[in-house]
Amino acid sequence: MPIDEKTAKEKIVQYARSIFERGLTSGASANMSVRIDSGWVITPTNTCFGFLREDELSVIDHDGNLIRGSKASKEFTLHKAMYDKRPQDNCIIHLHSTYATAWSCLPQENLTDCIPTYTPYLTMRLGAIACVPYFAPGDTGLAVAVGDVATKHAGVIMANHGPIVSAKTIDACVYGMEELEESCKLAFMLSTKQPRLLTNSQINHLKQNAKP
Repeated sequence: MPIDEKTAKEKIVQYARSIFERGLTSGASANMSVRIDSGWVITPTNTCFGFLREDELSVIDHDGNLIRGSKASKEFTLHKAMYDKRPQDNCIIHLHSTYATAWSCLPQENLTDCIPTYTPYLTMRLGAIACVPYFAPGDTGLAVAVGDVATKHAGVIMANHGPIVSAKTIDACVYGMEELEESCKLAFMLSTKQPRLLTNSQINHLKQNAKP
């Protein structure tokens, strides 16, 4: 269920700084939102994850209006499209993390499962990752494309743009994004090898025993 505004702001600042300090994003290239009872708290436009302040975070009502704080990220429509299809989720993170963004620049054969399953953990945290076509940042077409796959996918790779992840809690969303980035890193490391993938049977077992 949604958390209160104060807690949401504290968590966003805490996790955003950690994400920045560990090199998972740079500059003003990321955004994060948390659902609250009155709407959402989201990182402002053109701000860096490493230097956010609670008082500048954007508070948006259910109609998309800015209630207080700085101007919201232009990617709010993208977040909203995902929330609309995933009412059970309360946090969304979009990064330009190195390996997932690099993976987004490659052609994908399977648009509903675009990251190879080498370990159990991406399946356990997010399930299969979808890939959607390229749109310019802030383009409403990108929000529509992500919304179209969000019902079945908690993680999406946006072509030539990067990853977006949705989860029930802030912690789960951060962990899911971290696992997605690590899975893309593994994919690059193993691309010239002959790696052993998990079998369909093993993947189905993970899905059937995943925590609700």
